[in-house]
Amino acid sequence: MGKSDFLTPKAIANRIKSKGLQKLRWYCQMCQKQCRDENGFKCHCMSESHQRQLLLASENPQQFMDYFSEEFRNDFLELLRRRFGTKRVHNNIVYNEYISHREHIHMNATQWETLTDFTKWLGREGLCKVDETPKGWYIQYIDRDPETIRRQLELEKKKKQDLDDEEKTAKFIEEQVRRGLEGKEQEAPVFTELSRENDEEKVTFNLNKGACSSSGATTSKSSSLGPSALKTLGSTASVKRKETSQSSAQSKEKKKKKSALDEIMEIEEEKKRTSRTDYWLQPEIIVKIITKKLGEKYHKKKGIVKEVIDRYTAVVKMIDSGDKLKLDQTHLETVIPAPGKRILVLNGGYRGNEGTLESINEKTFSATIVIETGPLKGRRVEGIQYEDISKLA
Repeated sequence: MGKSDFLTPKAIANRIKSKGLQKLRWYCQMCQKQCRDENGFKCHCMSESHQRQLLLASENPQQFMDYFSEEFRNDFLELLRRRFGTKRVHNNIVYNEYISHREHIHMNATQWETLTDFTKWLGREGLCKVDETPKGWYIQYIDRDPETIRRQLELEKKKKQDLDDEEKTAKFIEEQVRRGLEGKEQEAPVFTELSRENDEEKVTFNLNKGACSSSGATTSKSSSLGPSALKTLGSTASVKRKETSQSSAQSKEKKKKKSALDEIMEIEEEKKRTSRTDYWLQPEIIVKIITKKLGEKYHKKKGIVKEVIDRYTAVVKMIDSGDKLKLDQTHLETVIPAPGKRILVLNGGYRGNEGTLESINEKTFSATIVIETGPLKGRRVEGIQYEDISKLA
């Protein structure tokens, strides 16, 4: 067999070696070539193709570093999302699984020097939840896919519908009992001592007529009243009791209806106040760009949101230059106008309502507004946070 034959033992051994991971010190990221030993790496560095790649990289080194950094970030996050989902996991476990792939991007070719720096950067950019423990750094992927959010909302809705009818009925009965006891005053029973004024006086019972008499005057009074008189007295007493019971029942029903309506309104208002979302972008509001990645031309500049994409992304038209940019909400912040100007509520119970800014409290970073649209028109709301309102275009 010839020296370079495909089936020679040496050729087979070389192919087996080249399949696995090799040493990082003999890997050229610019040419994406893995050398097997020091001599091979030295020969590669002296080759014409490597020198040509170095000349290209020397013209714009930042472009190459940004490219490798973006590829490393995308592959790392894709592995984290697909392999672990939204579970909390140690960053070193994810990194070891990532570098087990032979064609991965090496970290020494990116803008991050260590895995800790990369983990902190993920936390600052809002891509993952990161926390430091005595065992190291842990990361948790934040899934902002609209399909996933929609699926979560459907699961929550299904859980609410799966409540048992008996539990609902029991809760309803408990609520009605509580409302009935709120307006009812509990009368404490009064205990008296049993005593006789005259010890010689006898107590007699008239079982035929169903009336009791002590003796003397009491017996004469009961005998003077005939059975017809007792019937009329009983009927008038029963009529009075019915009238009083009906009037009391009507008054109680009115109180119940009024208190139930007020309570429902209070519950709805409390729900509105506490209903918050993690997205706040709305069309036709003015925002400010806070990221420095776009350069000084757009940093701290204001624009108008023309379109909202997938709740978290917006197409912003710059006020000064007229340029249109596609930005994530983490790179934007709201704009607080001067008192008297129109604003839009972006989050909370009054979300989507337009209003007028009345005053600003710089100590608590909040504002006082007056609602101008909707069923709550004219309502004055205090303590609205800066990030929940923005100036209207």
